[in-house]
Amino acid sequence: MRYLLVLLLIGVIGVLGYLAFNWEKPTNNVQGEIELGDANAASGSDQKFNYLVSQTSNNCGLQKEIVFNYPDDQRIQGSCCDKMDRHAYQEQIEGLKKYKDISIIPTDPYDISASQAKQLFKFFEEIELTSEQQTIYNEAMKMSDEGGPCCCKCWHWDAYEGLAKKLIADFGWDSEQIANLWDISDACGGTGHEHTT
Repeated sequence: MRYLLVLLLIGVIGVLGYLAFNWEKPTNNVQGEIELGDANAASGSDQKFNYLVSQTSNNCGLQKEIVFNYPDDQRIQGSCCDKMDRHAYQEQIEGLKKYKDISIIPTDPYDISASQAKQLFKFFEEIELTSEQQTIYNEAMKMSDEGGPCCCKCWHWDAYEGLAKKLIADFGWDSEQIANLWDISDACGGTGHEHTT
């Protein structure tokens, strides 16, 4: 009887040892999602989200003066405040597709090149709105979810203020269009988003 118990114990130890050495960690946790991320994946895809959620080059303290000194190919990625939400991110990317023919509008607010940000900063600095156009801008500020282009006065605020000026001055956009674009281009993170249907 003792001999059978010893054999059973050896068998159990062997099975547990095999499982311990051959067990694969699940990939549905946060670390697994980050490891599966792909910087070159299509915007809105799970792989792109999994990459961007761990990026920190976008933050509240980043100002346009710093971005102006970046090389043009440097990327500003991730959210500035709250952790990105997969569903909200995918809704935003889907919503931005309706602007695909306007090249100055970034297609992914969580992944913008320094060169595109610099272009938007130039609009911010160079475009002087008329009083009527400024009224449109001011109304958009009141209508937008964040009370402006972003949740904080960072580089993103200045870039999207420049974008708004360009769209108002040269494309004839109204306050509702500007507010809607700001809302769908939010890079603050969190679960707030605009449904596209």
